Amino acid sequence: MNAGSVWPTAAAKPRLYPIDGSNVEILGGFWAQRQRLNREKTIPHGFGRLQQCGALDNLRLAAGRQGRYQAEADSGGTTFPFLDSDVYKWLEAVGWELARGADPALTAAAEEAIGVVAAAQRPDGYLNSFVQVVKGGVPYGDLAYGHEFYCVAHLIQAAVAWHRGLGDDRLLTIATRAAAHIDAEFGAQGRPGIDGHPGIEMALVELARVTGAERYLALAERLLGLRGHGLIGQGRFGAQYWQDHEPVREAATVAGHAVRQLYLDCGAVDVAVELGDEALLAAVRRRWSELTRSRTYLTGGTGSRHRDEAFGDPYELPPDRAYAETCAAIASVMLAWRLLLATGEQEYADAIERAMYNGVLSGISLSGEEFFYTNPLQRRTHRAAEPAGHSKRASWYACACCPPNLMRLFSSWHHYLATSDEGGIQIHQYADTDMTVGDIRLSIRTEYPWQGRVTVHVLQTPDRPWTLSLRIPAWSRSAGGPVVRHSRRWNAGDSVVLDLEPVIRVTVPDRRADAIRGCVAVERGPMVYCLETVDAPATTELEDLAWDGGRQPQEVPRPDIEPAMIGVEVPVIDQNSAPPGESLTAGAIPYFAWGNRRVEAMRVWIPA
Repeated sequence: MNAGSVWPTAAAKPRLYPIDGSNVEILGGFWAQRQRLNREKTIPHGFGRLQQCGALDNLRLAAGRQGRYQAEADSGGTTFPFLDSDVYKWLEAVGWELARGADPALTAAAEEAIGVVAAAQRPDGYLNSFVQVVKGGVPYGDLAYGHEFYCVAHLIQAAVAWHRGLGDDRLLTIATRAAAHIDAEFGAQGRPGIDGHPGIEMALVELARVTGAERYLALAERLLGLRGHGLIGQGRFGAQYWQDHEPVREAATVAGHAVRQLYLDCGAVDVAVELGDEALLAAVRRRWSELTRSRTYLTGGTGSRHRDEAFGDPYELPPDRAYAETCAAIASVMLAWRLLLATGEQEYADAIERAMYNGVLSGISLSGEEFFYTNPLQRRTHRAAEPAGHSKRASWYACACCPPNLMRLFSSWHHYLATSDEGGIQIHQYADTDMTVGDIRLSIRTEYPWQGRVTVHVLQTPDRPWTLSLRIPAWSRSAGGPVVRHSRRWNAGDSVVLDLEPVIRVTVPDRRADAIRGCVAVERGPMVYCLETVDAPATTELEDLAWDGGRQPQEVPRPDIEPAMIGVEVPVIDQNSAPPGESLTAGAIPYFAWGNRRVEAMRVWIPA
């Protein structure tokens, strides 16, 4: 479901094409540090937690081992049936990592996991440990909550990673058999049915792309057409929760569970691109526009309601009650990437940048071994008791969808940096990178996001004109348009320099966002900043501090958190001082880094 998993067929006609990840290498700087941490700390940590929580042992039970199924229950008393998917997401991450370079320890762990998965699959191709162990082996008995299609979706994506990255088809064989079982039951000649959690749609498209079997594209199209007609029913939260309230082509706005909606639209874009279905693509773009205009947090997070992990009303964006699930931010990156490929429009690359540097990165600690499930934009000094993972990171979760989702995204992040078309190469995200596209080789050097200079060196070029396109981020004041294009006949040794000026910006919210009216936020470059108690003036509480509009914020280095990090000194007034209105300065750090020291109060939006 990540960038490396999106590879349109020759029959499709997207505006832009992805670049093979084997031809893109992040060498240093901000994102190399994140990929290295993911490889050395996060992914090994994930394997240990999958062993401890029972996810691997559950698959062993499905293969015949004796024992008790291990899974916790949700608030309604239903045992989580989807732990297999965490194994598959972890395997996808390892597939992309091993494609970047050999690692004996990761290889050994993955070999163990693949063996367990292969042994658990039934002779008829069906594979789901919860159903095989807990539910008597009868498949598809609870399409609303069972997550059977959803688990197969993640199995397929792991298989795609191993196939594309390593040329290893063991998982592809398993995944194809599992998909064939679904197709036999729910395909054109089968009964109507959809999974309560979308995700299978985009996976089936990718399976069709990899295998050439059009039956899986047809099944994806069929499942999209069946949704929105009440097949699942109301459930606990209503039909909107799983987007079964209105047909995919007709729904004007996002609705219900945020991750489900975004995964569904990923599948819709994939189908639309393969079939040339402009009406279906337009429906997704309409929803995306409404989402980013009125239901997305400054951090790129989405979903304001805890009860059903759902979108709220337009402009219902409370900072302290933000749910903003890490998986939803990841899903928004996945959808924006597909829309970028389909349309070539840079607003989608801007959305990827905002989410990655803020709403996604906040989901993982600087150590790489603790995670946020939710990502609020405010944590109060005085507060009620909180569950684990809500305002303090946890090492794992009973519902552990977010940690392995982060792993697979970071391991495939180099796939998202650039695209190509018949005319040349487009650079969308900036990192120290070497890349090869056909007979063109580029070297990109930058200290982004802390500094704004990006230098592109041409190392090899054909003897013909081509166009190098560089995205101008929406936040930059150095240029007017979304893209700078350099079209000419190039020579090896040529270079282009882009200066983006990541100055401090004071952001005012939309007047319709009631919860933050009268506040301001601090941004610099692609980063959203926040205040934490540890950086506030002594003896003050964050709730007593207000923005001092008579003074200017200033940049300050923050090597105490990260060597190259740039912080901001924010001018504030203590409204609780005697006499009131004492002028002070509070330190602001990038939002993604909060909660890594003393975890006390935090806020993004500051009263003006």
